[in-house]
Amino acid sequence: MVYGGSSPSRRTNMTANSKTEGLRTWIEVDKGAMKHNLAQFRAIVSKKTKICAVVKSNAYGHSLVDFSKEMEKNHVDWLAVDSVVEGIRLREEGIKIPILILGYTLPEKMQEAVDVDLSISISHFEALEEVLKISDAKIHIKVDTGMHRQGFMLNDAPKLLKILSGTKNSLEVEGLFTHFAAAKNPAFPARTQKQLAEFNQWLELLKKAGFDPIAHAAATSGAILFPESHFDMVRIGIGLYGLWPSVETKVFAEKKGEKGMLLQPALTWKTIIAEVKTLPDGGAVGYDFTETLSKNSKIAILPIGYWHGYPRALSGIGEILIHGELAKVVGRVAMDMVIVDVSKIKNVKVGDEVILLGTEKNPTAMSIAGVLEDSWYEIITRLNPLIKRIFV
Repeated sequence: MVYGGSSPSRRTNMTANSKTEGLRTWIEVDKGAMKHNLAQFRAIVSKKTKICAVVKSNAYGHSLVDFSKEMEKNHVDWLAVDSVVEGIRLREEGIKIPILILGYTLPEKMQEAVDVDLSISISHFEALEEVLKISDAKIHIKVDTGMHRQGFMLNDAPKLLKILSGTKNSLEVEGLFTHFAAAKNPAFPARTQKQLAEFNQWLELLKKAGFDPIAHAAATSGAILFPESHFDMVRIGIGLYGLWPSVETKVFAEKKGEKGMLLQPALTWKTIIAEVKTLPDGGAVGYDFTETLSKNSKIAILPIGYWHGYPRALSGIGEILIHGELAKVVGRVAMDMVIVDVSKIKNVKVGDEVILLGTEKNPTAMSIAGVLEDSWYEIITRLNPLIKRIFV
């Protein structure tokens, strides 16, 4: 199911586009931006270092299947998903490259993962015990070097290595990895360096035990700020979508001048104007009359709301783009409708295209997050997966 349909006749005022005909809202993903961002990361790692594209959570709102196919076309080495369900979906869609499940795999799903050649993350002894019940599993050992979320602790190493050494014929220890808790600010490197030191201890222990795993520790920020963390593979998530993991990382990368990085946001969320009307001075707008107009105003109704992923917290403060100009949200964001003030924008009519979240001019994911004091990761991943994604 794809949400956002409307009668094609409602779109007669828009530029003809067969891909958006009949849609009230849609998301455009720029393939050129995706390719550019991938190239930026290839440029900062060695030729021997693999790139794993993190496509969990519907590819951060960009479409799990379509984004993954584009990454495979552009020759990434691995994909990383959160669950067996995501991994199986990609295999069903013809994805051939290696896929790592980052999240917890239910014991009853482990055989399914093996059957379609998915690599399983193992982060505790209970999961290890379950995966040993099946044959030919490929596992990546997750170690906790300081984030204290998933992972074996260093004092687990003797027991873990003893178990693994006795199962070399039935289990492939394909990878060893960790995750940094605070690698997004170059001004405070000590904790990440401490995690790196402990990860190197783990790597040495596994190699002494006769294993040769793919070692990976860095996500987007680690890959940019800590070259020593690249190891055999880097896991790039938010950066591939053209967004920075933090403002500090952005500033650091851009200060390098010609050697710096330039990321291009790939996602634009659009809708149309569904209704236009003029309201009198003193008119109250929306649920609970939360906003009263101070003058005669022209408003436009947009057929989207918080169900689609437009934050309710933007009620009365959000801005959208119409004809290249900003229009303020008035009143409360509803489940399926948003009201905006278009008094200062000329020639607004039903069917006109609206940008809810753009790539260059506000509103962007980062600007919206700034207004809400929120995370832009959350802004994009909460976009309703039923909205049609169009790759352009």
